[in-house]
Amino acid sequence: MGHSKLLLAGVSALAMVCIGLPAAAADKEIVTVVKVTGENWFTRMEEGVDKYGADTDGITARQVGPAKADAAQQTAIIQDLIAQDVDAITIVPMDPSALEGVLRRAMKRGIVITTHEADNLQNTQVDMEAFDNHEFGAHFAEQIVECMGEKGQWTSFVGSLGSLTHVQWADGGEEYAAKFPGMELVSPKNESFNDANRAYEIAKEILRTYPDIKGFQGGSAIDVIGIGRAVEEAGLEDRTCVIGLGLPKDTGPYLETGAVDSIAFWDPLDAGYVMNILTKMTVMGEEIKDGMDLGVQGYNNVKVSAGPGEGIIVRGQAWVDVDAANYKEYPF
Repeated sequence: MGHSKLLLAGVSALAMVCIGLPAAAADKEIVTVVKVTGENWFTRMEEGVDKYGADTDGITARQVGPAKADAAQQTAIIQDLIAQDVDAITIVPMDPSALEGVLRRAMKRGIVITTHEADNLQNTQVDMEAFDNHEFGAHFAEQIVECMGEKGQWTSFVGSLGSLTHVQWADGGEEYAAKFPGMELVSPKNESFNDANRAYEIAKEILRTYPDIKGFQGGSAIDVIGIGRAVEEAGLEDRTCVIGLGLPKDTGPYLETGAVDSIAFWDPLDAGYVMNILTKMTVMGEEIKDGMDLGVQGYNNVKVSAGPGEGIIVRGQAWVDVDAANYKEYPF
């Protein structure tokens, strides 16, 4: 497959941004690499990837990922895709910093790189974020602070310390809660490694260590499931506040019992679809503009700014809040 070189024009946070690759009209292959295969979040994302491929002439779109959430396994998959000489790779990194080298190699080979949940990456043409990540974390903490009556012990979970967005959410939550003198953060940023059973075991240990703890902020999409299970077993549904990222179908039983108070999410199907929209635009040399409407709810007025490297960051405003009253409106 032939590729021409990326042309970047004046990137500005407030101005029109134009990036792209002149490309022939021949079929193009876009491969999405996710953190882990089999987790419901990324199963839902694959529906979006497949839908984009079905909706779009001239594009073959597919999704792959490691059997467990592991940056080294992601790297190996990307190396294999480079060897296959695919046209473009979209990636949800487990640890963005661990992928800089392999993504640099891919870009030097002319492969277009789009990333998600990785706004610190140097080696990407486009990073797509569903929203401002610090604001998202502060949004969780705002609910936790209110639920706790502005006082008491609370903690936070992340998929891993290398999962950039999870850390940003935890930091955003910590910064918000620090405004309230009665809030005490204990044992922050517990790593679940996207494993509900691990989150459950950690939550049980935290409940033993801090018997007066009231608040839990979840990072990985399955953290609230593990935390909710531990809270429910301890009979603490009425005296704890569990809020974080999650999917309605997975979290529904704990929302019903009150073991989890509320969740927020952005639809992984839409994220997969939008990542592929942006990737095709880059492959075909089309403009990506500040304020443009990508035709997907939550991405109707995107903000475009310069990234840390030569690429750009595209942000939507796509989060949705869900609790026991409305989670059944979202059948995933």
